Amino acid sequence: MAENQLIATSIKSLPLLHKGKVRDIYEIDDKHLLIVTTDRLSAFDVVMAEPIPFKGFVLTQMADFWFNKLSFVVANHLSGISPESVVAENEVIQVKNRAIVARKLKALPIEAIVRGYLSGSGWKDYQKTQSLCGIKLPQGLKESAKLSEPIFTPSSKEAVGRHDENISYEECEARVGKDVASRIKEISIKLYHEASTFALTKGIIIADTKFEFGLDDENHLVLIDEILTPDSSRFWPLDQYREEASQPSFDKQFIRDWLENSGWNKTPPPPSLPEDVIRKTSEKYLEAFKKLTGQDIKK
Repeated sequence: MAENQLIATSIKSLPLLHKGKVRDIYEIDDKHLLIVTTDRLSAFDVVMAEPIPFKGFVLTQMADFWFNKLSFVVANHLSGISPESVVAENEVIQVKNRAIVARKLKALPIEAIVRGYLSGSGWKDYQKTQSLCGIKLPQGLKESAKLSEPIFTPSSKEAVGRHDENISYEECEARVGKDVASRIKEISIKLYHEASTFALTKGIIIADTKFEFGLDDENHLVLIDEILTPDSSRFWPLDQYREEASQPSFDKQFIRDWLENSGWNKTPPPPSLPEDVIRKTSEKYLEAFKKLTGQDIKK
């Protein structure tokens, strides 16, 4: 693997359960999963052909940082078991510093999105409807405006190759039940508030983010997947923030912007990414990790 890059796993000591857009998931036993974060990058729900160097390290270690910091808000899926201990010796290089052993849970079929600023698809929605995912907003808001309160805007959770779709809160209730939907909304906004307040002290605005949840055997809500990474959030530099414009970003928005301007129709196959776009995207991920955690990634 050049520079420890990993675009696809080849672990033979465990059965492969699922290959996602970014993560490969293996079954350890009836209670645990091995989740390996590759260097694949997905944009507009399409997986790019080229890996982003160090991306898997950044996503895994940043999610772990946030899981530990926010564990007082809600339980998470981390088991505490070392990934290196569950694979064959010659497979350790594929999991070291880029994998976790997670508790096996019943994943819920929604993504819990919290938006604190008017950006991306939310800004496009507002321009057309004066609303954000069906929630009426004040008139005259500018692009990248801070909302008066964070807004919970759930979406569907679709398979690889299909686009996730915004859904109403009522549809969210229909999919997971009223009590669970209410709890997800409450916890998601609390997580966003805690994380965004902390990030501001590190010079980063978290414009929006998504969370995913599962249920354990006692039907307790558990935070799963990844949280508050450059893949699941929009990170903006605080010192460059201004309304009425799109923001420079520490996340994959850099690649999204390049793809938007490339003439690509957002269906497979994607265009080849230029070397400078790959390099700059990798640098953005690494910078976000360093700024938020004060540490360098472990490779």
